[in-house]
Parts: sequence; structure tokens; C-alpha cells
Amino acid sequence: MTELEKLRAGLAFDITDPEVDAVKLQAVKRCQKLNSTDVTAHDKVQAAIRELFGTVGANPVVLPVFNCDNGKNIHVGDNFLANYNVTILDIREVRVGDNVMIGPGTLITTINHPLNPLGRRQHLGIATPITIGNDVWIGGNVIVLPGITIGNNVVIAAGAVVTKDVPDNSLVGGVPARLLKSLPNDVDNL
Repeated sequence: MTELEKLRAGLAFDITDPEVDAVKLQAVKRCQKLNSTDVTAHDKVQAAIRELFGTVGANPVVLPVFNCDNGKNIHVGDNFLANYNVTILDIREVRVGDNVMIGPGTLITTINHPLNPLGRRQHLGIATPITIGNDVWIGGNVIVLPGITIGNNVVIAAGAVVTKDVPDNSLVGGVPARLLKSLPNDVDNL
């Protein structure tokens, strides 16, 4: 298998492989284009978002400076907002539902590295997808780790580090994030 095939299969792969690196460099170029587009040029911003991401619903907003590893592995629903300085390391898929707001300085990462030094010296990475439901508000400076599923109607408090799945209708916060309280869902009856 090539390193890119290993990556896509969820196996450990060499992050310095030229084919893997080419995907990242393409994403860097597309991020530069998005970040350098005049934020008041709505149509151009929309076009840059749609060129960068895999799929995009209606009304996406991505403010500068946005960074990612692939771009095409990011799939967002309607009314998506990524505030300032958001990074999504989408080595694997990041699927985001409708009406999701991501606060400034947030990192969402699908990539992890070995705990042993030999594995790190070999530049190994392993990536697992992330899923974020509908009606989610991720506060500023949050970190979402690889393989996490965040349910519907979730609020993640600013500064939280999400290390495990978050159930529907939850407010979580802290390091590591833990359930702070259950939230009512007032849109189920609409």
C-alpha cells in the first residue's frame, strides 16, 4: 500500500511521504486564497470556501485565518460558521451538521502520533474521523481530538479539551471536557 492508501484506510502512515505532503500543500494554497480574499466580497469568499471544502451547505462563513490539512475531507451543512483562527486538521473526514458555530482559536484534529519515540522518529501518524452534529456551538480555544463524535444540540465551553464523545443535548467544559449539564432542545417541535 502507498502511504496515502494507508492514511485513507485508517492505518499508520508516513506524514512526510511526498504524495501525502502534496495533498497538504494543495490545501495550504487553497487556505491562502481563502484567507487573502476580501471578507466583504461575499461571492468570492463563498467560491473559495466551496473550492477548499469537500461539501458545503447554504450560508457558510469562514473568517481569517483558517487552516486545514486537506480541505476536501471537510463536509459542512447549512449555516456553518468558523470564527477567526480556526484550524481543522482534516487528514481524515470531518463531518459537520447544520447550524454549527466554531469559536475563535479552535483546533479540530483528526491526526495523532505514536507515544513511543521510534514511531515519532519514523514520522508516523494515524488519523480517525470526527463527526459534529446539528445545532452545535463550540466556544473559543477548544480542542477536539481525533475520533470524537459530538451529538446534536451541544455546547462546548471555551477552553475545553474534548477527549471523548459528547452526547446530544449536553453542555461540556473543562480539561478534559466533562458533562456540566443537560440542555433542553427547543427545536425538536418545529
